[in-house]
Amino acid sequence: MKIYVGNLSYEVTEEDLREALEQFGQVESATIIKDKHSGQSKGFGFVEMASKAEGQSAIDGLNGKELKGRALKVNEALPRTESRDSNSRGGYGGGRGGQGGGQRGHKGGRNF
Repeated sequence: MKIYVGNLSYEVTEEDLREALEQFGQVESATIIKDKHSGQSKGFGFVEMASKAEGQSAIDGLNGKELKGRALKVNEALPRTESRDSNSRGGYGGGRGGQGGGQRGHKGGRNF
């Protein structure tokens, strides 16, 4: 079972994440998602548990619990969909603020 773990402190390592979930069963993998340019944690990660029962136990046992000063958000990871993948590439939103920025700074008497 794949588990999403969010609201991670930037200090949490993949080993810390693995250790936190191992108390609930066999951890097959633990990955913290990082910014590809800076290498900084994005504050969430994924853990693959050996079975659904162990995964559910980890969710029940850790959701809302603190790890290095932050209350974890733990739930079953949702599969990625095509629409989420295409939107995550940033094809939309490039024009945000473009028109508004010019209007706000205008000092003339014209109404826009």
